Amino acid sequence: MSYFIVSISNGGGAPEQAYRKMQSAGACPERPYAEMFKFEVPSLTVGTLDTLMTLSDDLGKTDSIVEQTVRKIEKTTAELFDRKSSELTVGGVPAMRYIQQFAWDSAKYPNRRPLKELVAMIAGGAAGIEEELKQLTASFVDKQAALQDAKRKSGGNLMVADLNDVLDEETMRQVKVLDTEYLKTVFVAIPKGAKENFESSVYGLANDVVGYGGPDWSNDPTKLGEPIAFGNQIDRQKVVGSPVVPDSVQLVKTDDESILYAVTILKGEYEAGHYEGSEFKAGNFKDFEPEFGKACREKRFVLREFKWDPSQASKSAMAREQLQVEVDGMKSALMRWCKTHYGDAFVAWMHIKAIRVFVESVLRYGLPVDFTSVLYKVNIGKESQLTQALDKTLGSGAEIVDPDENDDEYHDFVLLKFDP
Repeated sequence: MSYFIVSISNGGGAPEQAYRKMQSAGACPERPYAEMFKFEVPSLTVGTLDTLMTLSDDLGKTDSIVEQTVRKIEKTTAELFDRKSSELTVGGVPAMRYIQQFAWDSAKYPNRRPLKELVAMIAGGAAGIEEELKQLTASFVDKQAALQDAKRKSGGNLMVADLNDVLDEETMRQVKVLDTEYLKTVFVAIPKGAKENFESSVYGLANDVVGYGGPDWSNDPTKLGEPIAFGNQIDRQKVVGSPVVPDSVQLVKTDDESILYAVTILKGEYEAGHYEGSEFKAGNFKDFEPEFGKACREKRFVLREFKWDPSQASKSAMAREQLQVEVDGMKSALMRWCKTHYGDAFVAWMHIKAIRVFVESVLRYGLPVDFTSVLYKVNIGKESQLTQALDKTLGSGAEIVDPDENDDEYHDFVLLKFDP
């Protein structure tokens, strides 16, 4: 739906004469291009001509910025709540009715304040609304993502689901889980189609991680018991292998898409300490689990971060319920916020329109202030016909295009077009 706001000079005559002239131009039986409504612009503070000219340039940008705030609220309502923007109201009435019944709100925007100050106040209010919307939307989207992630983990396959939700005590009683000084049982999830590949390769995963080098008395038992080299005098990496303990793989659970295994691995090894002069430097502990996880990822297996806790399943369910409550609460609050602040932003937008009409009319028709403005609700498909009719009746009869103004239309009267 398109609207035109038009103002013409009264030329010293009665405003009613100008009103009837604009009605006959495009909102009469002979030219039924639009419905016409009064658009009352209050007596605003004029200031100096230089101030008005500067303000005229800025008002177009301010108009666009405030409109952007209105559009963002409409978009948020449509995308997050699957609602139509027509459900939003301005002061309890549909936006179209508010436009057609527009009246300046002197309590909110005192019309005797300097125009520059008035425009800055309206623009600042719209900017504050937009920033608050940005923060509220970001918080809501983050909370929604957390809920979706929790639901995905509870309802997904064994590669993504929260294992405390899908594994029960009976299942875990069949699994031997070790966590000693030297051994640790970890859980690996794989796609169901990778079963054969996993079982044939699992004992070779990360086969260059563990250093098994050292004295080998089995090849030369005659040296058994003799002094040997130790510490950094031997090459532990001369013989390397996988941290997976032989015959330790256990099938835990299968679903339609994936399989979960328990695998026992060596926890790690200490690097040999050494002396630097008279000071002994202790060796560092090398943890094998990160390297084992990396080797799993290269095979598209998933090393699950998991520690069995029978009470965790109920905790996870409660956490999801709490997230759902928080999301529903934030959604309701954001919807109420949108309904309230949509009206505030829309009111600000229409007041900027009124100020634009006032400024452009004073610059066009001069002082004293003497013009009449109306609002046309353009009938569908009649925009060009109405524009031509207005040019013919209210102006010189022809629309002029100013090549120095980015091909903006120029008319012999003030004309603002917008689509709410």
